[in-house]
Amino acid sequence: MMRPYVIDQMISAKAIAARVEVLAREITTHFKGTDKLVVVGLLRGSFVFIADLVREIDLPVEVDFLEASSYGDALHSSREVRILKDLRGEIAGRDVLVVEDIVDTGFTLSHVLHVLQAREPARLKVCALLDKPSRREVDIRADWTGFEIPDEFVVGYGIDFAQRNRNLPHIGKVRFTESG
Repeated sequence: MMRPYVIDQMISAKAIAARVEVLAREITTHFKGTDKLVVVGLLRGSFVFIADLVREIDLPVEVDFLEASSYGDALHSSREVRILKDLRGEIAGRDVLVVEDIVDTGFTLSHVLHVLQAREPARLKVCALLDKPSRREVDIRADWTGFEIPDEFVVGYGIDFAQRNRNLPHIGKVRFTESG
């Protein structure tokens, strides 16, 4: 049984939408001239973000997904990264943008980038919705970041807690309450 909790809003849906527009403009400018940008969403947490982001990118895009896990239903990373679903398409010689929901310890993103770099993309860049630099254990940074946040457990806008709360339109922090 889950401990009871409440969710306090941290980042509004309106603030997220405004930031996504800015990120998309910057990404469009960076990749200008590409024949097709392969946008790789890291499942599952990035699916809402990637949907909004690709609609704002003014370039030809192809969307693919990769699922990696280091959390399961836990609150903290296990540091053991597993690829649960690989890309369907080839990325050799292509421009690739990895879209991540949150960069926490950095283990998952570092592992994924290592796997993808071995496939020899022309350019490999990262856009993360959220960044928790205080938790970083691996020296890695996204090229574009939506919001830097403190060390809080967050949900919403695709990000879950034990497969719940992905459907919230905002980012909220989980606060556990006393039961009973």
